[in-house]
Amino acid sequence: MSTMPEWNAAAEELDAIVASFDEGEVSVDDLFAKLERATTIIEALEARLSATRARVDELAPRLAAVDDQ
Repeated sequence: MSTMPEWNAAAEELDAIVASFDEGEVSVDDLFAKLERATTIIEALEARLSATRARVDELAPRLAAVDDQ
């Protein structure tokens, strides 16, 4: 995902795209490109979130074991 900015930057870009839809600022010519970009951002953020969840799930038992000691 080298073309995807960091989480906060991606979320801000997505917010800007959604705001442009809400405000009716998107021309018919730009609609598909913005929708495609928004979809790419959402998919990338979801993949990052899933990967982070998996890592947390791996670490949780280790943290619990340390706490039990």
